[in-house]
Amino acid sequence: MNKTLRVALALLGCALASACKTVQPWERGNLAKPQMSLDAERLQSALRAHVYGSREALAGASNAQGGGCGCN
Repeated sequence: MNKTLRVALALLGCALASACKTVQPWERGNLAKPQMSLDAERLQSALRAHVYGSREALAGASNAQGGGCGCN
């Protein structure tokens, strides 16, 4: 192997190894905050799902079920 390939593999190995981290019990509180969730704005997401379900007249394809009129 040439030197460039070895250096690239070494850097890739370091990058992959550094991504693995054990979360300590006292750090879990920070990760459990609502800001850390994928969906921080739950009410807004629920409203969007309701509107989408009402407009598309979906039944069972998502968490929203509607008949096109906007009422569930």
